[in-house]
Amino acid sequence: MEMAAGAGTGAGTGTGAGTAAGTAAWLTVLTTTDAPEKAEALARGAVEARAAACAQITGPVTTVYRWKGAVETASEWQVLFKTTGARYDALEAYLLAAHDYDTPEIIATPVVRGSADYLRWVEEETVEGESVEEETVEGGTGE
Repeated sequence: MEMAAGAGTGAGTGTGAGTAAGTAAWLTVLTTTDAPEKAEALARGAVEARAAACAQITGPVTTVYRWKGAVETASEWQVLFKTTGARYDALEAYLLAAHDYDTPEIIATPVVRGSADYLRWVEEETVEGESVEEETVEGGTGE
């Protein structure tokens, strides 16, 4: 399936982060976990690592799935991350390392349009290697 015209190119926003071949500029990435504190830890870790600009936690939701030949039902919490195509690999690697599921759900959906200011903010907050400490004034004591 071909990407719609303008999808993943930064069209309409003046930006073009994450536009590697076939990669959308912005993504929402979904995962689930079985406890609210685990969801918050995954969200916080991804944002602290700048692999995502933010994450929203929803739950509990009821999940019905087949696992090892049996149909199971479980309560889970969904975590929806906002990131760029350029930072997807870092987010996926983080989730695979931090998640306690054998096979965690990690599903990325391209964002084809959005508020230019919001999408610019997502890009700014996912710049690899930057930290809050770099934004403070040198020599200031805060007193």
